[in-house]
Amino acid sequence: MKLLRYKVAERAALGAEKDGGIVNLDGLGFGSMLAIAAGGRSALEAVRAHLWKATPDLATKDATLLAPIERPGKYLAIGLNYKKHVEESAKIGVPAPKHQLWFNKQTTCIVGPYDDIDPGVTEKLDYEVELGAVIGSNAKGVAEKDAPQHVFGYFVANDVSARDWQFHTPTFTIGKSFDTHGPIGPWIVTADELADPHALRLRCYVNGELRQNSDTSQMLFSLWQQIAYLSTAFTLETGDLIATGTPEGVGIGMNPPRFLQPGDVVRCEIDGIGSIENRVRIKL
Repeated sequence: MKLLRYKVAERAALGAEKDGGIVNLDGLGFGSMLAIAAGGRSALEAVRAHLWKATPDLATKDATLLAPIERPGKYLAIGLNYKKHVEESAKIGVPAPKHQLWFNKQTTCIVGPYDDIDPGVTEKLDYEVELGAVIGSNAKGVAEKDAPQHVFGYFVANDVSARDWQFHTPTFTIGKSFDTHGPIGPWIVTADELADPHALRLRCYVNGELRQNSDTSQMLFSLWQQIAYLSTAFTLETGDLIATGTPEGVGIGMNPPRFLQPGDVVRCEIDGIGSIENRVRIKL
């Protein structure tokens, strides 16, 4: 299923995509996407049963889609997780990590799949298409083989980066967390719909120009390894988000670098999930 949040009469509503339209889920009593994720299999079965007999309330194209999950407890992102991205980063002086390289994106950065990106004060605005995952049941000390059981679903993410601010500190967090620098969506594809999250094409376009074009099979550390690694240190809780890394082709890695400019349109897409598209806001 494709589960989403959208705006109705200036309030957030829960929905699911069906035949190019949206079926409203508010009547099922969940109240939030987090509640559906926490409800596990029984919640998904209730949504599926409702979706099977329902007709769409409106066309998806006519809806204002919101970030598909309310503010999560954690938004964790792994850096340098594709070999060719490691290679392009080395050319600008970023060394290959010895371990999985993690940083936080503050959850206040999260916006909807078609919202504008506000550059803020950065002069080096960059894009990064990534496969995102939503944690379902809590995960602590999870073995790699058991990690799939803890994934609720998947989404498309753009890990928008303020490169000049990113390197102010070794944690990356401040340069990865500007307000609006976390577009996600367009919905959450439930885990049962994607047989293998490590066999998906992902692409990023800037003003129609293909900049990134790779496959999630090229990850250095699989999502299952990521969950096992993180959950060794701390509990991954229901609704937490994981961004699984970006491939080569980012603006800072080009010669010369090609950063985003006001008015640019960035489209990130992943086969089997969908696409998000965000315009860089023009400063007035």
